[in-house]
Amino acid sequence: MTGIMMMLVGAKGGIPPGSNSYIYAGSYSWVAPAGVTSVSVVTVGGGGRGNYVFCGCDLFGAGGGGGGLAYKNNISVTPGSSYSVIVGDRGNAFCRLPVNAGTSSFNSTTVAASGGVDSTGYGGGAGGALVYGDGGGSGGSGGNAGISYYQGAGGGAGGYAGNGGNGASGAAGVGAAGGNGAGGGGGGGGTATSGNNGFGGGVGILGQGSNGAGGPGGSASNQNATAGSGGCGTTYGGGHRGGTGNSTAGAVRIIWPGTRSFPAICAGNP
Repeated sequence: MTGIMMMLVGAKGGIPPGSNSYIYAGSYSWVAPAGVTSVSVVTVGGGGRGNYVFCGCDLFGAGGGGGGLAYKNNISVTPGSSYSVIVGDRGNAFCRLPVNAGTSSFNSTTVAASGGVDSTGYGGGAGGALVYGDGGGSGGSGGNAGISYYQGAGGGAGGYAGNGGNGASGAAGVGAAGGNGAGGGGGGGGTATSGNNGFGGGVGILGQGSNGAGGPGGSASNQNATAGSGGCGTTYGGGHRGGTGNSTAGAVRIIWPGTRSFPAICAGNP
């Protein structure tokens, strides 16, 4: 009797909602659970790294760009079948030899967003792009370099409602603030001195939340301008300032049933 009751409840209530999140760089296989015939997926590309103007020097670095964001709803899947998941790695620029961050994807060409661009030493890195999907946004543009080693800031990660914020250009005095993102990462702030510049902010994978605010400009006493962040939940795909430190890898989130759609959803697991 108990087994019959459980089957009746399951038939009436349908498949309970669930999710899987992949937040570390690498390749994975996702197997559709029993009864699940549709999913919604969001992908965020890895964040670009800041770069050195002078090899072996911790100073004088422009900011890296954030990853792009792509989502797609009501993707048909077959219970028990395996689908590829790739989480793009962060960038690894050094000595003006950029190695741009990796693309994150679900089922190869179904949903994909490319990684942010590493800075080239003086200019800030641009954000990644929406490659495949029904919605999302590309990262913001990188800021231009100013005179006398004033480096540009990185563009913010792509948003659920549009592109990430643009990075500020380097300038003397007080660096300009980065642009705001549309449900995504804010652009990095511009540096006020010849120190490290701002970097592109990341974006959350739980759904659209606040717009990412642009990082404030640096000052003579605060050379490292900061990044904005947007979306809902912990952020991924953020760039990093030049000189020291690392950017962050991208992420992929799968939710079911597919009628639980992005960008409106903003909730924890499942």
